[in-house]
Amino acid sequence: MKRVFFIFFVAFFAIAIPLCFFPVEIFPGEVVMYTGNKVKPIHTEEAELSLSYFLGYGYDPKDLLGIKSFHLTLKGYFLAFIVLFGLPFLIAYRSFLKKE
Repeated sequence: MKRVFFIFFVAFFAIAIPLCFFPVEIFPGEVVMYTGNKVKPIHTEEAELSLSYFLGYGYDPKDLLGIKSFHLTLKGYFLAFIVLFGLPFLIAYRSFLKKE
């Protein structure tokens, strides 16, 4: 059983590290932008976001001019959960079945 947990954590980190440090834009999100004056943000755009953006990697600060914030949509959170936890679980489960 320890082997299954080890495989899960290795697979988790093998998937999470590239997604958190390289700009892999696969997660659906929204970007809130200023329009004209910087008092009231009223324009949102759908965009593909990377998890590295939330840690401050993978973008140029000049690209954030006129952007108030960005966040994942519900589909983006679901996809991130599936990729970060679902795939390692399936890999670990496969090793568990192979063992028996």
